[in-house]
Amino acid sequence: MSFSQDVKNEIVQKKITRECCALAASYGIACFGRYFDSKGLVLHTELWGVAQYAKRLFGICGIHGAITTKERPSGPLYEFKVDDPQEVDKMLKLFHCEEEQVSRHIDPRLIRCGHCFSTFVASAFLCCGTMTDPSKEYNLEFLCPRYNLAKDLEGILAEHEFTPRRTVRKGVNVIYVKASEQVADLLTFMGAGGAAMQIMDHKMFKELRNKTNRLNNCEMANIDKVVTANVAARKAIEYLQEKGDFDALPAPLRQAAQLRLDWPDLSLAQLVQKSPEPISKSGLSHRLKKLEQLADELRQRRNDV
Repeated sequence: MSFSQDVKNEIVQKKITRECCALAASYGIACFGRYFDSKGLVLHTELWGVAQYAKRLFGICGIHGAITTKERPSGPLYEFKVDDPQEVDKMLKLFHCEEEQVSRHIDPRLIRCGHCFSTFVASAFLCCGTMTDPSKEYNLEFLCPRYNLAKDLEGILAEHEFTPRRTVRKGVNVIYVKASEQVADLLTFMGAGGAAMQIMDHKMFKELRNKTNRLNNCEMANIDKVVTANVAARKAIEYLQEKGDFDALPAPLRQAAQLRLDWPDLSLAQLVQKSPEPISKSGLSHRLKKLEQLADELRQRRNDV
């Protein structure tokens, strides 16, 4: 089961007790279902729970519909339909619809309280919403072929402090939210608090994983830097020894060279702690760099490059 289906299954578990909210939720199904006109209403869904939810909501509003199942190779499709002429007439009157003006715009008179807004948006999501798996990306969308309804839905979301965007994809209007906090808040607003918690859990996991990766990369880079510096210093010291120049070095340089030879894998900070005489990390680094410089100068004079 997809994450979108999980969200929808969570939404339909929420009980609606207020008549005004049941009306708003039913109206959302009418606006964003398969079709809604003077001949009736049809909602197509792959989830049995969504079809039952629609039937229950319309029943609360006094409208009776039926659910049928259509078998497909990809799985069953459930259809909730209101097509009895008497029921259709009651439904049109309930939604203040004239026969030629069905579903052109969202009627604000049918969304009366704060809870009505959330149930209306939740019903819209049940009909035309989709949610990307948060382990991949954060993206919640409403796909609506009717321009005016899509524009009105965008306005409703914006009024409730969400920041939706609208585009057209293959001739279909798409209202979407991508920011993780906005997606989580919208899921909570629609009654899918559990899915919202999953969003935040995934975000925390991603942030922790990214932080760990950055620390690991930084640590590996530091290790590579230490290894490169150690190898360069050892090569310089070995060259000076091979050419008989080592004994002529000043005592501080010989002491630094011997430390590096005795402890070839230690970092500068660790090497300082091994020094028999007090020396700073920068001081030891300077002496080792001086050894490399002397070796390079002698190679160039002798053409030992």
